[in-house]
Amino acid sequence: MILNFQTPALVIDCLASLVDQIDPTRAGIVAVDNASGDKSLQTIANAIRERRWDGRVWLVSADRNDGFSAGNNLGIKSIDADAYLLLNSDTIVRPGAVQALLEAAARNPKAGIIGPRLEWPDGTAQRSAFRNPTLIDEFLDAAATGPLTRLLRRYEEPTPITDDPVEPEWTSFACVLLRREMIEEIGPLDESFFMYLEDVDYCRRARRAGWRVLHWPTARVVHLRGASSPVKQAIVSRSRPPAYYYLSRSRYFAKFYGTPGLWLANLLWLAGRTISFAREFWGNKERHTCERQWFDIWRNALTPLRPPRAAPGKRQ
Repeated sequence: MILNFQTPALVIDCLASLVDQIDPTRAGIVAVDNASGDKSLQTIANAIRERRWDGRVWLVSADRNDGFSAGNNLGIKSIDADAYLLLNSDTIVRPGAVQALLEAAARNPKAGIIGPRLEWPDGTAQRSAFRNPTLIDEFLDAAATGPLTRLLRRYEEPTPITDDPVEPEWTSFACVLLRREMIEEIGPLDESFFMYLEDVDYCRRARRAGWRVLHWPTARVVHLRGASSPVKQAIVSRSRPPAYYYLSRSRYFAKFYGTPGLWLANLLWLAGRTISFAREFWGNKERHTCERQWFDIWRNALTPLRPPRAAPGKRQ
């Protein structure tokens, strides 16, 4: 299942990498358009017809853009399957990846969530298996100071890139296999997350219910990181990410640490930012935080779990 928002060319490339790995007598491919409001549906439909993918690829159109979770939930509801492979539009599925993920599921019946190795087009691995974000991470990320990071290393130790299967706390949903039995037990993706941290949330819910989260690096998928979203570019350029990025952050901390935990996360971020600001001021170091980040982390602090409003015209 591929989720699209105004990236039809990427969807077509993803489909081209996927169709020959799917047995049409046993499975189908769903492309969900998340109310793009452009020519995405027609462009993808034309490609399906011209490349003779009819009967193998189905198009589903959302009435409005309610975000990543809602779009994927719509696709999951549209087809009955034992497992669902969710794909960002900015992915290319390497040959054999689907079979490797299915074999991993067969060998590990309590694995409800299985993620592949994500990599760049040249084969360089991306980090795609992680620890859960914590309150102390907010302090360390804002401080960005080597001595503090080394002192508190045990709180920020990343999940290493490895060629062996591992059980991380969460895995990236740029590409992920979800078992149907797990979805039936814990429910669909949380649609209160418009985009970002819904994967962390879902993995935490799965693990809490007794399901395993696996990282399976023999399955390899190219991820053109940032091609389907403006957030990565904003973070790299230190400009201002979309509001939904910070809303997801607020929802995550409030959901798992309570509203006081969210406030504490914000205070720890401010404490860390005070340290990095002093280093920038006295040491002429470049700013590493995003524009108006100090304001954006607080804007949802009073009502972090308020139901989100639809954003049909907002780029994901």
